[in-house]
Amino acid sequence: MTVTIYDVAREAKVSMATVSRVLNGNPNVKPETRKKVKDVIDKLNYRPNAVARGLASKKTTTVGVIIPDISDLYYSALARGLEDIAEMYNYQIIITNTDQDPKKEQNAFLNLVSKQVDGIIFLGGKLSEAVLQDIETSKVPVVICGSGEAENDIPNVNIDYFEAAKEASRKLIADGTKNICFVTAGYSRFQESRMITGMKEAYAEAGLNGDDYLMVEDAADYEKGKEIFGKLLDTDRDAVIVISDETAIGILHGGHDHGVAMPQRLQIISCSNTRLVTMVRPKISSIAVPLYDLGAVGMRLLTKLMNEESVDTTSVVLPYSIDYRTTTR
Repeated sequence: MTVTIYDVAREAKVSMATVSRVLNGNPNVKPETRKKVKDVIDKLNYRPNAVARGLASKKTTTVGVIIPDISDLYYSALARGLEDIAEMYNYQIIITNTDQDPKKEQNAFLNLVSKQVDGIIFLGGKLSEAVLQDIETSKVPVVICGSGEAENDIPNVNIDYFEAAKEASRKLIADGTKNICFVTAGYSRFQESRMITGMKEAYAEAGLNGDDYLMVEDAADYEKGKEIFGKLLDTDRDAVIVISDETAIGILHGGHDHGVAMPQRLQIISCSNTRLVTMVRPKISSIAVPLYDLGAVGMRLLTKLMNEESVDTTSVVLPYSIDYRTTTR
């Protein structure tokens, strides 16, 4: 049979309120009483019911995490940082996967709200208008990590995607590589538009019109990356900047299949810097997004919002770097 707080109180010969104070770390309990209650808890192997405790304290110490694709290393790296900070602050995590389906995303959000989680984190992804409206009407604190969705005034943690894309493009253009293809992934409208603006700024700095040179394609997985290479083969494209590491590897392997030398014919820069980019040859140059830190800082920001602590800013920008490896000259 399930052991209840009533059973502990009866065995320890104290009130249920006293047991509750011990469980919640309330200092207003005599040391000998605290020890007696803890001894009974151990003896009966009592495990507090999180939902019941939440009803009493109006907190469940649970956080919902919504992930577009749980198999993607980008999101798993974000989740690692988040989970470490959650554990540090004694929060339990409920993870839901949406397969980048807007309807599943909305259902996941509403389901977590109904479970009375204390806060919700979106790890990357492109939020639908329906979800944005639900966030606006919900009283549950929300933080977005690593998607660039900063235009909706929702607390977020990102890098400066504009500057990162501009810096990468500036390097390529300086090397004489003007015909860049930007391969999006549909993860975030805002992030991708900021990156396109940054790339066009790099062209403008070089006295060029980005609209005359920049080409945009969309592909979010390995096989589509190989298809993209097939398209590029018949064009004058000499560089790609790719949102997804998997897509970047698909483009690289497409080049291998056609006997095209990299980076002599085509330079590649990816934008996630997961461990995949160092597991292929040649190793792929990448914008180094601090994935673990994005998740960790996002969770810390959420703990502050959940506990109504003061925050300096609800839009946190972390530093990035660019790791030039052997797919760039």
